[in-house]
Amino acid sequence: MKPRQKAPNLELNLINDTQWSLHKQEADSFTLLIFYRGLHCPVCKKQLESVKNHLADLTERGIHVIGISMDTEKRAKKAGEEWDIDELPIGYELSREKAEEWGLYFSEGISDKEPELFSEPGMFLVNADDTLYFSSIQTMPFARPSIEDVIKAVDFIKDKDYPARGEA
Repeated sequence: MKPRQKAPNLELNLINDTQWSLHKQEADSFTLLIFYRGLHCPVCKKQLESVKNHLADLTERGIHVIGISMDTEKRAKKAGEEWDIDELPIGYELSREKAEEWGLYFSEGISDKEPELFSEPGMFLVNADDTLYFSSIQTMPFARPSIEDVIKAVDFIKDKDYPARGEA
């Protein structure tokens, strides 16, 4: 998937017992999809809690946001209970096929706390017209873009009318 191309649709159940669809988002500017490893990942917990703490900043900029994992419903709801991520939409049971469509990498569990298979992190900023603007895909849990950097980038994008890059 390249910038300016239509992003694949994604439909997920959320831990608040509702459903979510990328192509039904009516964000004023962007939808931010944050794919995370799952309940077992302390780096994911920290990232999603940071995102939750900046929800007002994101909303102010017309950005919808969702956290997504391959976790089961039970594991995803446990993260929702144990992590400070209330108000943040959390989707679960992302299929391997959908994760592959988004270009995510996979790892096999190496401890009892990890699922047999899970996707590694990815962050995607999708325009209101459902085209990809930006992506960052990791093979490890470390060195993810901070939400503060993403917010600064969106401000720059809007201020300079900066086009999506990397499609060539």
